[in-house]
Amino acid sequence: MLFSELGLQPEILKSLEKKGYTSPTEIQEKTIQAFTSGKHIVGQSQTGTGKTAAFVIPLLNAIDPKSKGAQVIVMCPTRELATQTEEEFFNLSRGLIGVKTCTVAGGMSVRRQQEKLQQGAQFIIATPGRLMDLIDKRIINLSMVSYVVLDEADRMFDM
Repeated sequence: MLFSELGLQPEILKSLEKKGYTSPTEIQEKTIQAFTSGKHIVGQSQTGTGKTAAFVIPLLNAIDPKSKGAQVIVMCPTRELATQTEEEFFNLSRGLIGVKTCTVAGGMSVRRQQEKLQQGAQFIIATPGRLMDLIDKRIINLSMVSYVVLDEADRMFDM
């Protein structure tokens, strides 16, 4: 199967092509198909199989880039993983006009994160502690969130 057979926006297909991706891995194919069917997804796969892209691609395809509010929350157990995940969103959304991300994590400037959130971001990639802090302070508005991803959920639950 090819990415072009999965009903993705042309801009996403161009971004995938620029990265040299033409065929999805097994986890990507199954996740994209399940997502477009409106199913809840639990995915597990070996390291290096493209798990992050497996959820980033269908989410990019699903959100409204004209809306400035947060539509997706991706929770990661560490700041490092949150940063890597934001980079994947950035790389795969290059052709999509108006798509913005914001990483909120401890050890990073709260002021800078708050400014970025006020400018509008459809994707918030967060560590649990900082996310809860910004929700408690009413800096993050969850009223438009349609999708939640627990990246490395096993580690998240262990925490």
